[in-house]
Amino acid sequence: MGPEPEGASEASGRAARGHRAGVVAILGLPNAGKSTLINRLLGEKLAIVTARPQTTRSRILGILTRPDAQVLFYDTPGLHRAKGALGRALNAQVLEAAEDCDVALLLVDLCRGLEPAHAELFHVLGRGHARLLVVGTKLDLPGARERAWPPSGHPEGTPALRISAHTGEGVEELLERVVELLPEGPPYYAGEEITDRPVRFLAAELVREAAFELLAEEIPYCLAVRIAEFDESDPERIRIRAEILVERESQKRIVIGSGGRMIREIGIRARREIERLLGTRVHLELWVKVAPRWARSPRSLRTLGYF
Repeated sequence: MGPEPEGASEASGRAARGHRAGVVAILGLPNAGKSTLINRLLGEKLAIVTARPQTTRSRILGILTRPDAQVLFYDTPGLHRAKGALGRALNAQVLEAAEDCDVALLLVDLCRGLEPAHAELFHVLGRGHARLLVVGTKLDLPGARERAWPPSGHPEGTPALRISAHTGEGVEELLERVVELLPEGPPYYAGEEITDRPVRFLAAELVREAAFELLAEEIPYCLAVRIAEFDESDPERIRIRAEILVERESQKRIVIGSGGRMIREIGIRARREIERLLGTRVHLELWVKVAPRWARSPRSLRTLGYF
């Protein structure tokens, strides 16, 4: 499972001392708080977070390395009623992650409780070997603490915890429980790595996050971001040219905005976050292109890194 461990001789020594390593899938329905949790666990903004459902479009690996363990967290899209090639690809990633992990964290919004769609995740997890933790999220929200926990329909004997990824309450206890459930083994990645995703992908995601936050409700789901140029030749300023893909000419006009106001605002927000990620100055150019079939083309979806 997962990548091959590096450094066989050193690895075997660590394993003998009880070092643990394994894959943890963070699963749930849209807006359950998966991306907020992985960012809290890593102490880094790896996954983009917005108030809109279905922000996450691919499995994103976050690597947490401690002296006693290396945890490979996979942030996954929210399982949903799929429409079109993109929706089917997102759901396939969720189910694949559920089947191919050592520990599964099934996140449940405390204010919504278990919903019918959770049954599919319970079914898939029941076929595999993963250890399951059911995690109630958004404990900081009004009324969440008063909700019955574990919820009705919770599998008997399955550990159930409550957390707030926003405030950090309960997250350290959750992490300790996860580490206890991991198999013994050597680390998979060097200690300084936090993800296997290239910087270009992370930069594109930050542009998409800014667009999600600023655009009218129906537009973000018709939108994707592709990095056309990533020039690091100047050590003091990285030059990035990103293309925002939309499906129709009318959407392009909305993304650009009157007098270019909207595209400038998206660029300002995205550049600020990319500079924070890279730790250096960034020159960011944004262009909007109409690509009518991007969300229905498996080739486009692969190129964008969605599967």
